[in-house]
Amino acid sequence: MNTPEPPAIPSVAVPTRPFWWSVQRELWENRSVTVAPLLVTAISLLASTIATFSLPGRIRALSAVDPAKRHEVVVKVFTLAPAPIMLATFLVGLFYALDALHGERRDRSILFWKSLPVSDLTTVLAKASVPLAVLPCIGILLGLLTQWVLLAVSTAVFLGSGSSPAILWTEFRVFREAVEMVYGMAAHVLWFAPIYGWLLLVSVWARRLPVLWAVLPPFVLVAVERLAFQTTWFSSFLKDRATGAMARAFVVTPPDHWQLTPGPFLSSPALWLGLLFTVACLAAAVRLRRHREPT
Repeated sequence: MNTPEPPAIPSVAVPTRPFWWSVQRELWENRSVTVAPLLVTAISLLASTIATFSLPGRIRALSAVDPAKRHEVVVKVFTLAPAPIMLATFLVGLFYALDALHGERRDRSILFWKSLPVSDLTTVLAKASVPLAVLPCIGILLGLLTQWVLLAVSTAVFLGSGSSPAILWTEFRVFREAVEMVYGMAAHVLWFAPIYGWLLLVSVWARRLPVLWAVLPPFVLVAVERLAFQTTWFSSFLKDRATGAMARAFVVTPPDHWQLTPGPFLSSPALWLGLLFTVACLAAAVRLRRHREPT
């Protein structure tokens, strides 16, 4: 008597998600991506918390004298606290991008990663996503958390000093500040994208001293222009690329109010030319990595 065969179990294809795991691998191998912003957050929060203890007395002295000055004093504590965190994310992104593709050749781990079914395009995009997406998200979350903790601490300080904390919640607009922080971070990431793209390209191309090769070509161009043509166009261009995001993304109106200007920023030719340059650098990095061997 023939025994009936058990029904076949249909195989289910499990998505491997190579890009997701490539990004996770970058975070596992580069702890500074998360550790450095956390350390800066702790220091900034401690310094800002100390500053809040003098806030009730300063507010009482200014309440009847200058309402605009009072608003500036209240808001300044909360807006300056996330600034070191944002700066830390940008600096970590610069150092990470410069070492991202060079480091795997230096420690010869590129041989192992090339043996896996992960394309060069996926690898380069995963590494580019760290300074362009992961670090900005970390900076925004830590910045908002810092402001909310400061708001809670300041409320407790005001109550402990016998003052009403209502002025904090009136002057500091939580939702507006969150929108401005997200918008400002996005504007800076888009504006700095060519710098990250250039550093990633240098990282995969340079066999030795990627820092030198990242800085030397712009320095030579600035020197040649200055000596040959007696102009400073290229140095002004580099300065604008490093510091011009705020001037294009915001407009300052009295008394020291920052107004969002996404229209002029997104319509700026310099922004889109920079993004095209970023795409070209990433495409060149993908092509170079296919033929790169350990250093």
